[in-house]
Amino acid sequence: MTDSTAQRDPDDPDAPRAPLAAPAGSSAYGGPGTRGGPVVSAVPALPEARDGEHARSDPEPFGPGDLLWDGMGDQRLMFLLGGGLIMQVMHPAIGAAVGRQSVYRSDPWGRLTRSLNSLQTWVYGGPQAIEEGKRLREMHKDISGVDAQGRSYHALSAGPYAWVHLTAFERAVTMARYFGERPYTPQEERRLYEEIIRLGRILRVPERMFPATVDDYWTYFHDMVDNTLENHPTAHDVLETTLTVGAPPLLRGPLRALWRPLGLTSGRLNHFVTVGTLPDAVRRKLELPWTARDEVRLRRLGRAVAVTMPRLPERARYLPIAYHARRAARAQERLTRAMRVA
Repeated sequence: MTDSTAQRDPDDPDAPRAPLAAPAGSSAYGGPGTRGGPVVSAVPALPEARDGEHARSDPEPFGPGDLLWDGMGDQRLMFLLGGGLIMQVMHPAIGAAVGRQSVYRSDPWGRLTRSLNSLQTWVYGGPQAIEEGKRLREMHKDISGVDAQGRSYHALSAGPYAWVHLTAFERAVTMARYFGERPYTPQEERRLYEEIIRLGRILRVPERMFPATVDDYWTYFHDMVDNTLENHPTAHDVLETTLTVGAPPLLRGPLRALWRPLGLTSGRLNHFVTVGTLPDAVRRKLELPWTARDEVRLRRLGRAVAVTMPRLPERARYLPIAYHARRAARAQERLTRAMRVA
């Protein structure tokens, strides 16, 4: 994104588009119950829709039968959220906006918990998911400013917001590769991407910002890393913060015990996993060292998580909102079947 991009109103008909942006369909997500799970980004700012998009109907909320329903609440996403935030704040507009905040330094897990509650509402909240998307848009409409290089930014600009949301696909693929039972197949990746787009519609990402296919997505992603992301001071600030926090408070049981399997303090492991799961090109841009030995240690941790996760009871595998929503849905299904029989 150029400097002028960050200054344009997202409703401007001449507003720039993401590379290869085109509408895409919606389907389902290959979830982590069997494949290693998705990761979603920190709560983003929501862009205004263009005139042609105001009239579109609200997307159907997620529910049982959607693969994302099986995946969004998986606790393994805790291992990938840090890397997602790093890539997001490397965008100059996002880095400037987030850098002005202090809560991620003073209360990192509190901020994360609030973000997790919101993102679980997107999937497990039924009709409330649509309202949550609208609430976030309203909450961010007044966030704007000028960064240290004199570039204007606004929280409702479509380009930066699309990047915040679309990092979720890369994070989900990375999750499966490191912490899942096996990587996604090409067919599963297509289903995963289609559901990420469906989630983007709930969050009011402008339709024009979606790359059309998985191949187009990776072209878009690499172009963003090469030509838009920066070695931003906010990214290094976030990385520094990872060194000072303990294990995530929502992490339960055996997964909490795995937080120190490599002889590292909790903070060092936070940092280690965050750096290790970043794409190589991102690490190079941030000038972060990563050795072959580091990679072996990360994959050892990933195997331990992948072996442990399927053996845990549902209450331990899922975050609280997801767990209770899944139980409630099964109860409702039993009631519906009983009423049909009666």
